[in-house]
Amino acid sequence: MKRLLAAALLLGATPALAQPATAPQPLPAKLPFSPSIRVGDILFMSGQIGQVPEGMDKHKEGFDAAVKGAMDSIGKILATNGLDYGHVVKCTVMLADMADWPRFNAAYLPYFEGKRLPTRSAFGASGLALGAPLEVECIAAFK
Repeated sequence: MKRLLAAALLLGATPALAQPATAPQPLPAKLPFSPSIRVGDILFMSGQIGQVPEGMDKHKEGFDAAVKGAMDSIGKILATNGLDYGHVVKCTVMLADMADWPRFNAAYLPYFEGKRLPTRSAFGASGLALGAPLEVECIAAFK
């Protein structure tokens, strides 16, 4: 946690070192964040929300689709920067309902199969963006 805080302070204190990283597609100008920022050999990615497809149950098949959507978005950002899930060193998971924790783990683990698992924190959150049932943000290292 101390290293994450130090990195955040470094990011805020030295904007010349922070470079927008390559993103798979540009975000609409009205959104107040970058999809990813590279600072040295670290790629900080904004949280990716998982949206439940229309007509699907938020806690059943729709939740699994939402996890896949969020993790696939992270994968696209990684790939666009020449990385893969094996480069991920830390993830933070926000769940609208902590009862979905086992389902999240089941859908999340295949993305890291054959790779080292990153460190991870998770917490329950009320009111995620666009009513999403989850949000996942990750940090990756280039080396």
